[in-house]
Amino acid sequence: MKYLRATIRFILFLCSSVGLYSTWFIGDFLIPNKQYWRQIIFRTWANWFVKISGIEIEIIGEKPKPPFFLVSNHLSYTDIPTLRSVIESVFVAKGEIEGWFFAGWTVRDMGNIFINRKNPRDIPRAGADILKTLEQGEGVIIFPEGTSTKGEEVFPFNSSFFEFAAKTDLPIHYASITYQVNDEKKTASDAICWWDDTSFLLHLWRFFQLKDFKAIISFGCKTVVNPNRKELAKELWQKVNEKFIPVI
Repeated sequence: MKYLRATIRFILFLCSSVGLYSTWFIGDFLIPNKQYWRQIIFRTWANWFVKISGIEIEIIGEKPKPPFFLVSNHLSYTDIPTLRSVIESVFVAKGEIEGWFFAGWTVRDMGNIFINRKNPRDIPRAGADILKTLEQGEGVIIFPEGTSTKGEEVFPFNSSFFEFAAKTDLPIHYASITYQVNDEKKTASDAICWWDDTSFLLHLWRFFQLKDFKAIISFGCKTVVNPNRKELAKELWQKVNEKFIPVI
């Protein structure tokens, strides 16, 4: 039964992704408000992913309204559609994704911001792009751990990601995300968190086999401002860590 479930979900995911991207591509030539059109497509894709995969979402706290800059811990690629389905936003993505077949085009065209974490000189450029996106009235989400984890703890935040925010006294929102699986044979850490060398497609196939699970998103109640990027990163990490529920 789980293989049939995964097969149906996998086919629906591929068809919906290709179909929505094609719809966006055609509409991009016809619809004047490109940003609004992109938001519709990105939101629809995220909602469809959540529905297709069967994610139950529990929200704790008050969601921020665009424009906002929000940080969160990072557990899996599922964080992106899960968060995007509940708040209007774009994401700061690792530069490697830009080279992925189809996914790279889609992530870029949906307004997400790429950053080369291995090149410190690229961080100021990404910071300028984030500020520009905020000025256009959009929300931006970043995962400052720099990688997805297995959910046992929140890794320290990379302070270099906050240089532009510290210099501009930008208020930063924060949230934590975790997953729970109701399956005696599988844990959320193994089935949802993407932290090892498993390929994306193989991990997605295993993820689509899950039947009963949920995501818990906990939003902070206040923003954080600090002119010192290292202190800012540490304070944000503490705030997220206080709300984080370890994945088991």
